[in-house]
This record gives sequence, structure tokens and C-alpha cells, in this order.
Amino acid sequence: MPTKSHNNPISQWAEDDRPREKMLIKGKSALSNAELIAILIGSGNTEESAVQLAKRMLESVSNNLIEFSKLSIEELSRFKGMGKAKAISILAALELGKRRISEKVVQQSKITSSRDAYELLLPELSDLYYEQFFILLLDRANKVIRKINISHGGVSGTVADPKKIFKLALDHNSSSMILAHNHPSNNLKPSDNDIRLTKKLAAAGEVLEIKVLDHIIAGNDNYFSFADEGLMKG
Repeated sequence: MPTKSHNNPISQWAEDDRPREKMLIKGKSALSNAELIAILIGSGNTEESAVQLAKRMLESVSNNLIEFSKLSIEELSRFKGMGKAKAISILAALELGKRRISEKVVQQSKITSSRDAYELLLPELSDLYYEQFFILLLDRANKVIRKINISHGGVSGTVADPKKIFKLALDHNSSSMILAHNHPSNNLKPSDNDIRLTKKLAAAGEVLEIKVLDHIIAGNDNYFSFADEGLMKG
């Protein structure tokens, strides 16, 4: 088995020692600062691997990331194996990290009623000439994990694939969900297909323990709620 040594390129290291593979296997927090930088620069030089080059650059600023972020493109480019393109990649990543710190945390929307769900989805579902199907994935506190467009179709309908819907719900560790689609005609009465699909998804949700709380049909200025009308039961 290949082993890590001073002269071996990263491709010849043991899989667990390669930064990209290490991130996939162990997660991003398992990587050192040098390994993260090595992923950004991709390759080293004829004498050093990307990780060794990254370590040398960090050592030039006493391994202090704040000081490292102050290095200019020209200063980074002076290291053998670095060029302006690699230097720009590093500084772009550091700038994103800095901007992330300054961003305000986006508060998750909490759904307490069908009106909350409708208002959250209104920008996506109003004033359209074709149907779109969305799901709201919720956590145990009914806070929105994610709003996802499942499909869009024509004037008279769209397709909502149950397998796709529940795969997304499982991938996001959802505890429940709300279905939603629009009727471009502004006729809010659910069709037979709407009713069948809702019952099918609700039944599947019971099996998977991901409760389907409601199905919202949106018009241009109003909505229909299956839950409010007692149509989510049985």
C-alpha cells in the first residue's frame, strides 16, 4: 500500500492521508489548515506535495490564519509551485470565510398554520401560467429546513414523484413536510389527482414516519388547505 512520505505526490499517499478523500471519509473538521489549503491549490511543485507547500506557506506567518489572509497575491505567488491563479483561489476562499462571519444568521421560518405556509410559498406560486409543485421540509419544531421545487409543468398539471419527494425528506432528516402547488386558473378546488396524490403521500409518510401535514393549493390571491378542510385524515 502506498504510504505518505516527504517526496511522494498526494496521489501515492494512503487514501486516508489524501485531503479530498479524508474530507469525504472523516468530514471537513478532520482536516488541518494545511490540508484545506492543499485542496484549494490542487498541486505542489517538483519537490513538495500540495500539503507540504501549504505547510510552508503557513509557517511563513507562524501558522496564523489571520496573518495568512493578509498576504497579497504577489506574496503568495513567490512560493515555488504557486501562481496567481492558485493565490486568487486561496484569497477568494479566505474572503468568503470572512464574509460568512459578518453575515447575520437567517432565522428559520416556523410554520404554525396553513397561512404561514401559503405566505412563505406565495412568491414562487403566484402569477404563473403553469403549475409548479413545492415541498416544505420541516424539523420537529415545525421550522423550515428547506423549500424545494419538485417539478413544474403545463397549464393543466405537473408531476410530483413520491420517490423523489421522500428521498429529499430523508436526505434532509425531515420530521414532516407540507406539499404545495398552484392552480394557474385560480380555481382552488382540488382535482381528483390532487386528492389521490395527497392520500398516497400521506400514507407513505406514515410508514416512513415523515408526516405530511398539509397540501396547499395556491391561486393568485388565495389558497386551499387540505388540513383546514379536514382532508388529511383517512
